[in-house]
Amino acid sequence: MRSLIIISFMVGQLLQSQTNNAHVVYFETGQYNVPDIETNRLVLFVQSLKNIQIERISIYGFTDDRGSDNYNLTLSQNRANAIKKIFSGFGVDDNLISNVDGKGEVLLRVVSSDNLNIIRGLNRKVEINIEYQKKKEIFSNIKKEEIEASLFLRDDISVGDKITLENILFKTGYSSLEKESINVLENIGASLLKRKDIYFTIQGHVCCTENTRDAIDKKTGKRNLSMARAKYIYDYLIKKGVKRNRMKYVGLRNKYPLGGATKYDRRVEIKITYISKKN
Repeated sequence: MRSLIIISFMVGQLLQSQTNNAHVVYFETGQYNVPDIETNRLVLFVQSLKNIQIERISIYGFTDDRGSDNYNLTLSQNRANAIKKIFSGFGVDDNLISNVDGKGEVLLRVVSSDNLNIIRGLNRKVEINIEYQKKKEIFSNIKKEEIEASLFLRDDISVGDKITLENILFKTGYSSLEKESINVLENIGASLLKRKDIYFTIQGHVCCTENTRDAIDKKTGKRNLSMARAKYIYDYLIKKGVKRNRMKYVGLRNKYPLGGATKYDRRVEIKITYISKKN
């Protein structure tokens, strides 16, 4: 099975970006006040950003596996808010901070240890992701919002191909799209209207949950975020005229994590399941 992963090749050439930067702040059990030693580390990190052109800053809070879902969501949000307050106190423009979100609990075996206290300690944290400003496009013949859409028009697309929609970005914790992704989805819909021979499944994924569970949709409170995001794409394409019988949607929870930054909780893929013979 081939996998057409966007960004790794096409966007790597079209939208060349500088290196991303990241920092992690750790917390005491049940606390959202930043410990002194972590404050000192954070201050040094913020100072290192002074001469960097920043595109956006994302702040994500986490807890360990103890406590209820609601308790952990609130605690993780308070931790994220505490970090934002420190950034604002150092004069960082609030407009650069695109996300300040509590993600709830996460229990990942990120170290080779049987000591559960160590593992839990590593997950009582806030992750800060810094995205630097992108350089100007080297090639302008393909716009960002047209990159994924162009792949559906390729003659060599085959059953089993999986197209990852890297430019489809959901609001963190929700099944609705960021404003910048609307044009991307419109172009994808236009391409799928042209390629009436393609049948496919929309696959939603999330990250950072324990035991392959789904994430919680903050709008509904239900633990079905991967399904809700896939259905959002499905419903949108129906409104644009794509036939229902060509599509299915499924939430794959955290069964197939890619690893890396938390941006992968926004991952949606389209898997080609059937291609009819063209007339």
